[in-house]
Amino acid sequence: MGLFDKLKRGLQKTKQILRTDVRDLFRAGQILDDKLLQDFEARMIRTDMGVKAASQIVERIRTDHGGRTIDVDAVWKTIHDEMVELLKGHDAVRWDLSNPLSPLTKVASGPTVILVAGVNGVGKTTSIAKLANLLQKSGNKVVLAAGDTFRAAAVEQLTLWSERLGCTIVRKESNSDPAAVAYDGVQKAVEIGADYLIMDTAGRLQTQKNLMDELEKIRRVMRKIIPDAPHESLLVLDATTGQNGLSQAKSFSQAIGCTGLILAKLDGTARGGVVIAIRQEMGFPVKYIGVGEQIEDLELFDPDGFVDALFAK
Repeated sequence: MGLFDKLKRGLQKTKQILRTDVRDLFRAGQILDDKLLQDFEARMIRTDMGVKAASQIVERIRTDHGGRTIDVDAVWKTIHDEMVELLKGHDAVRWDLSNPLSPLTKVASGPTVILVAGVNGVGKTTSIAKLANLLQKSGNKVVLAAGDTFRAAAVEQLTLWSERLGCTIVRKESNSDPAAVAYDGVQKAVEIGADYLIMDTAGRLQTQKNLMDELEKIRRVMRKIIPDAPHESLLVLDATTGQNGLSQAKSFSQAIGCTGLILAKLDGTARGGVVIAIRQEMGFPVKYIGVGEQIEDLELFDPDGFVDALFAK
């Protein structure tokens, strides 16, 4: 199954809102008036893209088509194009779609350090394994650091993934200081000449200040060995959380200086619009999306492809 088909499958519930609930509003031959636009805006918000993004799309439609006889294809092209622009943002992020590693920073020498954070249950450990697999397939040597020391199961899960992938893992006993794991992980990556270190962290709620402060400590400790580490700070979000994801993104961004998102569990959510809300509100891009449970089911995020899949029949 190709990426487009995976996206179509994963976005099925979000598509249903757009195609069934929303598309039914616009009928050829009607006049596009404010009542139709208000109904459209309310239904768009149901995809969790947020009031701000929905309002911006509606204003574009009003400007281009308001008060005229509805041309359904023209209206939907306007919606499509505006969504793409919102996802690309002001900096117009465009990855090299032929290179799955193009969204990631790569330092000129020494290991590139990637810090990964997120709340409990978002699929963080699995996303790390998928990212490590992607890196290794491109010929990179990867070290994993099991920083979720409060949950023995998380360390074991990451250890099993490291064995399956054939990459080095740094771990300590339960309840060890995660910052100590970070320090040892960076040391090991330097020692063996690794290309990347991926640092797992304990799942936490954005309201737990002590645990958020711990993320700051991890960053400080890493910098004792590599002054500009981490080079990437990725937040894993569960697509099914919808607008709550925006609150998570804001809190974690303050703690780790997010450089991008991995959007997990995109398959089977009616809230795929939250991608647009986060991109618009936070400014940093979605870099990867999880479109299934297999190790290969991590894909480079392409705004055009994402919106095309939303509108595909």
